This record gives sequence, C-alpha cells and structure tokens, in this order.
Amino acid sequence: MSLSVVLVEPAGPLNVGSVARLCANFGISQLRLVAPRCDHLGEEARLMAVHAEALLEQAQVFPDLSAALADCQRVVATSGRMEEEALPLSGPRESLTWLAEAPGHCEAALVFGREDRGLSNQELLQAGRILRLDTSAAYASMNLSHAVAICLHEWQQCQTSDGPEPASRGDDLCARGSLEAALSDAESLLLEVGFLYPHTAEARMSKLRALLQRAQIREPEVALLRGMVRQLRWAAQRHCP
Repeated sequence: MSLSVVLVEPAGPLNVGSVARLCANFGISQLRLVAPRCDHLGEEARLMAVHAEALLEQAQVFPDLSAALADCQRVVATSGRMEEEALPLSGPRESLTWLAEAPGHCEAALVFGREDRGLSNQELLQAGRILRLDTSAAYASMNLSHAVAICLHEWQQCQTSDGPEPASRGDDLCARGSLEAALSDAESLLLEVGFLYPHTAEARMSKLRALLQRAQIREPEVALLRGMVRQLRWAAQRHCP
C-alpha cells in the first residue's frame, strides 16, 4: 500500500519544507500539494526540508482535492474543529489503523487542511475517516507541521505494531475519482427529474456522499450505481413527451 501526504492550499513555505522533511523521516515518498499558496520550491521551503529536497522537487501539484485523491481508495482527513463534523471523528490510532489495513496494491492518502481554516465540510466528505488529535478544547488548532509529525509518528507505530493484517481481497474501497464521477452523474439526473433543486442540491448531495462514505462503497458497487443512473436517465428520456 502506498501512502501520500496531501496538503491543501498550504500558505507557509517553511511548513511545506518541514513536512517534506517529516515525510523523509517516516519513509513517505509521495507529497501532494493542492493549489499551494506559496512557492514550495523556494529558498525557505528548501531550508526546512534539509536533506528532503528531492521530495519537494517531486511533489505533485493538483488544482483541487478531488483531483489529488482521484486514484486513492482509502483517505483519512484531519480536522481540528470542535463543532459537529460531516462524518464521525476518530482518534489517530483508529483512523490510521484503518488506513494501514488497505491491500498492498491500494493508494491511500492522509490529508491536512489550510493553516488558517482547515478543510471544508465538502472536502472532509471525500475521506473515509476524519482524524482529530486530542488537543485542548481551549485551543485545538495546531501548527501544520506539528500535526503532520504526530500523525506520521502514529502511522509508523501502526505499521510496526502487531495489528490486523492488510486486507487481501482485490476489491478494496473504490477509487475516489470513480465515486465522484458516479455522484456527478447522479446529481445531474436528480436535477433533471426534479428530485433536486439547484439551491438545495449541494446540501442534499452532501448527505448522499456521507452515506456512501459510511458504507465504504467498493468498485463493483459504484459500477452498479452508475448503471442504475444510466438506465433511469434512458427511461426518463424515453417517456418524455
């Protein structure tokens, strides 16, 4: 199983460089950046990366989180907010053990949000688990690189401890890109037939996305969903006057 660390719109080059160094410390070879708001190849980032400059240079840059996660079957997103989340919260050991249980051929991702406001609910809904560190309620927000350090240390412990063996079946959770494509098809159809309205579509689709995430939907089930949508669209068009 291959793990990527994903930073969404990082604004601090020192943080990005520090995260690259942490990835090297814990044997993570893939760093993905979503619409970075700083120069991740600049002098400040390289200064903090120390001997991990190659990770900075090889980091993949994506326009949005959906694109960054399109090939990932298992995703854990981090959140420091105290209010109710889109999906149930879990601690680092539970979340990262679930991540480590993925079959060897799978792509997995650990996602960290913006330094100033974290991840939106729509972004959190792209994860199968939401991880929250047990910080003080009086001041829950952590420095980005500090949060990454704690999570990667816990990840290392999950890798070396005698926990559950990775799943061996070939049909692990579907790739994020497949699920998003199926949801996009479903949303278009539901708008066409009047089940959704433009001003409420986002909220109602968020509930559907959360339901499917909790169900841990797999690739054959996504194919079934897309087939149902195609057939329903055909039937609706056939009976249109």
